[in-house]
Amino acid sequence: MGIRRKWLGLAVVSVGLSLATGCMSPPPEAEARLASLEAEEQEMDTVLDSVEERLLGNQAMLQTWEELGRRHQQVTEVHCQAANAHLAGLMKHYEKMEEKGRQLKRRRGSVAAVDAVLTSGKAPKLGNN
Repeated sequence: MGIRRKWLGLAVVSVGLSLATGCMSPPPEAEARLASLEAEEQEMDTVLDSVEERLLGNQAMLQTWEELGRRHQQVTEVHCQAANAHLAGLMKHYEKMEEKGRQLKRRRGSVAAVDAVLTSGKAPKLGNN
């Protein structure tokens, strides 16, 4: 009986090894399951490719918006500098015009005072009638 047990154990081990190494053909439902898993893998790859494409597109759009923001900041700074210089020029011009107006008022006021002294304040007579 010792030899029979050895042969039986050896037979069980050899059958187990042949099953483990795939010497036997798989059952038909396993092949169907494998085919469905491969189809599912293809679908998942397609979906993941779509997600990856959208993420890359969004990343590119985000970079574009960031670049536009940086450019806008630069343009705003340049505009503010130009506007400040322009407003300073306008202020100088208005101050100059106000000074000119004050000088004209002073001249007119002094001329009016001289006219009042030189004339009697009566309206001149028009004509011989």
